Formats: sequence, C-alpha cells, structure tokens
Amino acid sequence: MAVASCYSHRMTTARTAPAKDPQRRAAWAELATDYVHEHGLIGLSLRPLAAELSTSNRVLLYHFGTKDQLVADVLRTSNERSVAEVAALEPSTDLRSAVYDLWAVMEGDRCSRIYVEAAALGLFGREPYVSAVREANTLWMDGLIAHLGKSGVDPAVAERAAHVIDAAFMGFQLSLNPDGSLPERARSVDALADAVAALA
Repeated sequence: MAVASCYSHRMTTARTAPAKDPQRRAAWAELATDYVHEHGLIGLSLRPLAAELSTSNRVLLYHFGTKDQLVADVLRTSNERSVAEVAALEPSTDLRSAVYDLWAVMEGDRCSRIYVEAAALGLFGREPYVSAVREANTLWMDGLIAHLGKSGVDPAVAERAAHVIDAAFMGFQLSLNPDGSLPERARSVDALADAVAALA
C-alpha cells in the first residue's frame, strides 16, 4: 500500500508540475534580485524568497535547477542593472568629471553592495560566486571603459583609468558605514578624481 501511494503521489506531481518557462524564470530572476537587494545575499533562504514571489521553493528549484543557479541568475541580473546605469550616463566633460559621474551611479547602489557580498564569498572559492564575480568584473570593466571612451578619453588612458576607478570604488564600498555613508566622502572622491585626471 505504501509503495502504491508513493507512486501515485509522484505521478500526480509529474502531471501537475508547471512547464519550464524561460520568460517566467527571467521574471522571477528580476523579482529575486529585488528581494536580495533588500535582504542581502549572505544567508539567502529559498522559503522566504519563494513566499515573496508567491510560489514555492520546489517550483523555484524546478525552473532554476539549483539554488546556486538561482543565485547566479540574481548576480547576473544585478550586475546587468549596474552596467545599464553606466551605459545610460551622458558623456562626461573630461576624465576628472567622469569619476564624479560614475561615483554618482555607484554611491548607495544596491547592485554594488550585492557584488561586494558575492566577491567576499568568492574569495573562499565558493561557486557560483567565483564564476559570477569573474563574469561581472569583465562586463563592469567593459562598461567603465566604454563610458570613458564616449567621453573622449584616449583608449589607452581609458583602460588604465578604469582599473584605478574600479579598485578605488571597491575600497569605497568596503569603507561604507552601515547606514551607507562614506567617511570623508567628498575628500576621498576628490582625491580619486585628481589621481585619475593625472593619468591623462
């Protein structure tokens, strides 16, 4: 009787499981990214996330395959949002002003805070964080270089400047107070702008 009952349950589950839908998965990735931006990535649990999305953790796993794959989709979606913000910027008037324009995108940006969490986990060799951060780094750097390029910065200078800006911005993110404020913010950004401008 137990065997028959178990078999019947599995058959019912198979018949009623929703078909995998790329559009639904993409929509849930966007919503899951919103959730992670609010609650953080470290310690992410599928049950409260699924409840927020008005579904179940089993259905999420059906569409994403694994929790790691869901996290990878969230990290990719979050990074794409940051890159899109940079791409939407108007050209900066010069290299120095580009630092301020780019920091205006980064300051208080939830996408960058999620990146910091993912990078911290990636330092321990954990997947999908290692691969997701590597992919994010490439796309983000390309975005910085593209903005500097459309702002009239020489390509060789743009690449050097982008690496300096990225490294400094990461340091700024790690220096943020819990309320999101940056100690000596103005002086820090001014010093970075001066250093980057000197590269031209």
